[in-house]
Amino acid sequence: MTGATPTEIARASWGDDIPDWVMVLAKECATSSQTKVAALMNRSPALVSTVLRAKYAGDMSAVEEVVRGVFMNSTVRCPALGIISTAACRDWMARSRSFSNENSERVRMFKACRSCPRAQK
Repeated sequence: MTGATPTEIARASWGDDIPDWVMVLAKECATSSQTKVAALMNRSPALVSTVLRAKYAGDMSAVEEVVRGVFMNSTVRCPALGIISTAACRDWMARSRSFSNENSERVRMFKACRSCPRAQK
């Protein structure tokens, strides 16, 4: 699909069952670029590309949460920070997989994420 727009690529790849969040991702890419969208998501442009093409082999629900958090204002209640975006929650969960005492917030989030029901999924 040389020269196709991100929305055309997503529709062709996903067919009639295209999730709403994938369409939002495609529209965001069409408005700016895959590289800029990936940077906003703290993910790689390759991830964005493979998701649009329905070929992403990783945790698609994790990508969905990030897209919903960054572009669709989806939030969760964090036991340490209160209401945060699902994207911020995913980022904190990833950072809290290993302990770091570089600042008090990292220590607090390490403890909070380890006891959070969302991190137990």
